[in-house]
Amino acid sequence: MIMMEILVGTCGFPTSRSKYYSLFKVVELQETFYDFPTQEKMSNLRREAPADFQFAVKVFQGLTHTSDSPTWRKMKRARLTGNLSNYGLLRPTRENLELWDEFLNVVKPLNPSFYVFQTPPSMRITEDNVRDVIEFFRSIGNSDKVGWEPRGSSYDNPGLLRRVFEEAGIVHVIDPFRRNALVTRDTAYFRLHGIGKGEVNYSYKYTDSDLQQLRNVVMNLNSSVVFVMFNNVHMLNDALRFKELLR
Repeated sequence: MIMMEILVGTCGFPTSRSKYYSLFKVVELQETFYDFPTQEKMSNLRREAPADFQFAVKVFQGLTHTSDSPTWRKMKRARLTGNLSNYGLLRPTRENLELWDEFLNVVKPLNPSFYVFQTPPSMRITEDNVRDVIEFFRSIGNSDKVGWEPRGSSYDNPGLLRRVFEEAGIVHVIDPFRRNALVTRDTAYFRLHGIGKGEVNYSYKYTDSDLQQLRNVVMNLNSSVVFVMFNNVHMLNDALRFKELLR
């Protein structure tokens, strides 16, 4: 029988950090997606949090999104050099791989327990680029701590998408109310974006029945570590209710 550690938290801090630390054992940082944080900020977060508290980080958008993405306008500290067209979309370009090394160095003081890559819904997986995505993930290593949340068009060819997870050895990050993981790993990572049409419904509040269903899904996993991260307007309350249900 697999001994399972279930880590419940939220994507971002929905309350003061001091209160959050008293309620949860993990958080997924969102600010690391929009811009490079400072090492000083990362050091301060690590210092103020309890010793057993875990940080997951949403990986910087320069590695996942192209320069025409509207969120690129939020960058202030990040300095992307070289050919801007070579950034993003999980390609094994010199620019992306150097950016990954820089990102790792910036967040190193946190000692992150997990790295979440989230690509845009417009990104397709094709015969032309599947090898590039696999090579990118193989190049960065740490596959047991790396997860990818594909969206939208990435699922147009599920067979090719499965190849990425099988050959790169990374975790398939999913919303379990919308998809099943294409591969099973020792770590499972759920991001809960609300139930409804489309891929997100941030205003959704999970019902008791929803949370019971989620509990059943988690308990039937063949993974030893499970992250359950709420990413909706009611994330604080929903995450606390789910933690109580697990008891």
